[in-house]
Amino acid sequence: MSAATTTAPGPGGAASRLGWALADSWTMTRRELAHWARQPVEILVNLVFPVMLLLMFTYLVGGGRGVPGDPTEYLVPGMLALTMAFGLEATMLAVTQDLGKGVIDRFRSMPMVPGAVLVGRSAADMLQSVLSLAVMTGVGYAVGWRWHNGAAAALAAVGLLLLLRFAMLWVGIHLAMVAGRPEMVTAVQILVWPVGFLSNVFATPASMPGWLGAVVEWNPMSATATAVRELFGNPGGASGSWAAEHAELLAVLWPVAIIVVFFPLAVGKFARLSR
Repeated sequence: MSAATTTAPGPGGAASRLGWALADSWTMTRRELAHWARQPVEILVNLVFPVMLLLMFTYLVGGGRGVPGDPTEYLVPGMLALTMAFGLEATMLAVTQDLGKGVIDRFRSMPMVPGAVLVGRSAADMLQSVLSLAVMTGVGYAVGWRWHNGAAAALAAVGLLLLLRFAMLWVGIHLAMVAGRPEMVTAVQILVWPVGFLSNVFATPASMPGWLGAVVEWNPMSATATAVRELFGNPGGASGSWAAEHAELLAVLWPVAIIVVFFPLAVGKFARLSR
């Protein structure tokens, strides 16, 4: 563990307290980033795994078949959305390991902003997510995927993807603190996979039984996948349902709702750890 040097915040107004909060959060972020250099294999696996899935579904399984045009243009945006669910187990393991070793208790005893530990963890995770999106975008481009609506729409799509990741990150942090032990993470993280695969990432809801297609269309990941396809100008296989027609709205509302629920749960759980 890297040493984190903190100083007790002195008296001052809101600006001073905000400055200390940012400084402590940056210290915790640097601690998490320092772990990257010590765990390059873990970082590499998190980057390579979604690439392998994309190549497998592009060349072997045949994701996106039946969609008008190039199926790759349907599959790649969906895989970008699914990538936002990958790597959560690494975050959950890091949190539970810190809990098991007493690291978080040590940080809580220091003169630092309590939430800085969680902010640092989430900031480092988001940086890794940006890197994962960059790698996946490059691989998608290499296999023939293109976006067609210009840079502004592409940046909006990336923003929706990162918003989904930020929401799922707080779900992972909360579940990790509930689990408490690294050996429990495997059982808990299984809950994440149905959200990813019970979606329109690989196939259109129209190709599914009616009841299943309806469930899939209301999946938060389906909303993001459909929204980024629209923003990229890729075929979406739209069914004409309300969820499909308002995918961009749902791609904002679903993550915001998840954050509203799980952010305070995670912060509250963290505050109660040493009580």
